[in-house]
Amino acid sequence: MLHLLFSGGIYLPAKDIFTALIRGDQGELAQSIVWKLRLPRLVAGIIAGSGLAVVGSVFQMLFRNPLAEPYVIGVSSGAGVGGSLMLSLGLSGLAGGLGVAFGGVIGAIVALMLVFLLSSWRKQQDVVRLILAGVVVGAMLAGLTTLVLLTAGKDSNVVLRWLLGSLTPMSWPQILIMLVLVVITVQYAIREARKLNSFAFGGDLAKRLGVDSRKLMTNQLAIGSVAVGAIVGCVGIIGFVGLIAPHIARNLVGPDLRRSLPVSAFLGAILLVMADLLAQKIIPGGELPVGAVMAILGSPILLVLLRKSVYRFVSD
Repeated sequence: MLHLLFSGGIYLPAKDIFTALIRGDQGELAQSIVWKLRLPRLVAGIIAGSGLAVVGSVFQMLFRNPLAEPYVIGVSSGAGVGGSLMLSLGLSGLAGGLGVAFGGVIGAIVALMLVFLLSSWRKQQDVVRLILAGVVVGAMLAGLTTLVLLTAGKDSNVVLRWLLGSLTPMSWPQILIMLVLVVITVQYAIREARKLNSFAFGGDLAKRLGVDSRKLMTNQLAIGSVAVGAIVGCVGIIGFVGLIAPHIARNLVGPDLRRSLPVSAFLGAILLVMADLLAQKIIPGGELPVGAVMAILGSPILLVLLRKSVYRFVSD
């Protein structure tokens, strides 16, 4: 992961990089490059990858679906609409540069509320209806994002670049808001890991074991969606991390979330940071969107994992 600190358009000797890390940003060129460009990018990749992987693990358990991911119920599309609106309206600089992040969070919350409303979640906790409602809401909001792009004028390239995923430019306030929400999500998921494990046997059995499945599922979906909204608001839409990392983690340590969640977080961070490194290196002198690189790399990896994996979350 630390290789990202040595990667960039300007060559910096290893000595200068380590000196900058120790002394902080005191205005010198090497220190500014490390603390304002490379280190924020690396830390953002670690936090975003970990958060997407953890939410993916939880959602796959809740839905008992190996293809579930953080974006399965349309929250990414909601965050995309909210963030793109903030960019096209020139409000990205609000609250110290957190305008797009706040737009992503608000968009994700609105999307989740629409999904709950369309699926009649209060009356009947049907996971299939919830997923179908998520597909409908996601498609509708994706269309709204396209309309925002078409009406953004000269800012359409900025919006499109953000939507395709990028870890730069990245600020420390953006990193802080992602860190806070991801830490809350991880802590809550680990605390409720025993209850979440019961979903592997089905919602009915979870109820028999004394788990309030409706409350737990609603809380996990809400907390995970807010975290994903913040991540999308800061780095754009980056898929496959929340799909691949949980699969690898289950193959390594088993389906128990108490063990697989930390492993998923670690793997998610590695996947996203490595994809970002490739995004910088594939085209000399240029840079590809990390979301596109992750999709190109993630598709064959996921196919291999699905062929080798058993479609169940518990052993017989």
